Amino acid sequence: MTAPGSPHTGALELPTVDGERIELPHVLDYEADPAQLPRSSARRTALLFFFLGAGLVVATLVAAALGQMQIPIVEVIGALCRRAGIACGADASHVNTDAALWEVRFPRIALAILVGAALAAAGAIMQGVFGNPLADPGVVGVSSGAAIGASLMIVTGLAAGSSFAIPIGAFVTGVITALVVYSISRSRGRTEVITLILVGVAINAFAGAALALMTFSATTNQREQIVFWQMGSLAGALWESVFTVLPLLLVGLVLAFLIAGRLDLLSLGDDAARHLGLNIERLRVTSILIVAVLTAAAVAFAGIIGFVGLVVPHVIRMIMGPGHRVLVPASALGGALLLVVADTFARTALPYAELPLGMITALVGGPFFFYLIKSSGKSRNGGWA
Repeated sequence: MTAPGSPHTGALELPTVDGERIELPHVLDYEADPAQLPRSSARRTALLFFFLGAGLVVATLVAAALGQMQIPIVEVIGALCRRAGIACGADASHVNTDAALWEVRFPRIALAILVGAALAAAGAIMQGVFGNPLADPGVVGVSSGAAIGASLMIVTGLAAGSSFAIPIGAFVTGVITALVVYSISRSRGRTEVITLILVGVAINAFAGAALALMTFSATTNQREQIVFWQMGSLAGALWESVFTVLPLLLVGLVLAFLIAGRLDLLSLGDDAARHLGLNIERLRVTSILIVAVLTAAAVAFAGIIGFVGLVVPHVIRMIMGPGHRVLVPASALGGALLLVVADTFARTALPYAELPLGMITALVGGPFFFYLIKSSGKSRNGGWA
């Protein structure tokens, strides 16, 4: 019998008896699957994006057709084709059809698409960074910080001088709040998720008290403005609003899509992600900044709209799994679809009245979210893993 590690070869050899090798027993005799990043079926992914895209197109056409002045969908298509220089659809049967579409409804629909996509994508990023299905953009205090800025503009009277005063104030204070939360949470060059959540809770509580103080000290008209803004609404949306928020949201969405693949590494755990070469701290900082920009830009023009950033990513995760390369863009499409439908219902449910959009998303999203959690079953963990 030859000894392993013979000096003649310098390599480890299996022991032999009479020239025949002996098979050594396995210390752990089991087959283990190697760890893999979450992946989605290509067919299911294609079907998901097809249905979301088709649903968004249909919802857009229906939203443009419904209102106090009913416009046939063929005339809506005709208005779009005429603007594109294509002969299709039908001509307008009313003299004010084009004005109603291009000055009132299309800007509002475009803003709903942008805001819904931004909030849902931000929610998907937050849930990936925190590793928690309950995380949404409000965790880091962006929404409450934006509400403080908007309320300050109203209480100080600056909102009366410019239609962009409230959005500017909301955006600036929303981003600043996210940076403050991050700076307070950072210690010894690292940021722990639990610390971020606790600081976010404290900031939200402080912001709530500040909003209550400003509401108490405001005049009756200012108080109504503050309350109405916090309920969320797309009323009065103009193309100027769309073109102002469009660059911010496009940049935020592109960056969100770019970091989606790296968010998958966080699902392996911090230690494993570090061993794979991921700079976790840099990823978390980048993610929080992207979420701050997306959320602040969205709520600046639409007010506080809840549940979009929580429900939509969760639904997509239940369907497709936790892979962020699919989850983030699909959430953006789903958020746009959800907000177009919700806004259409908000402005058409009651004649000559408009329901607050944030109230609609919360009233419908809450019970629907409970139903999804219940029907998903405990074994599937809500699609989280």
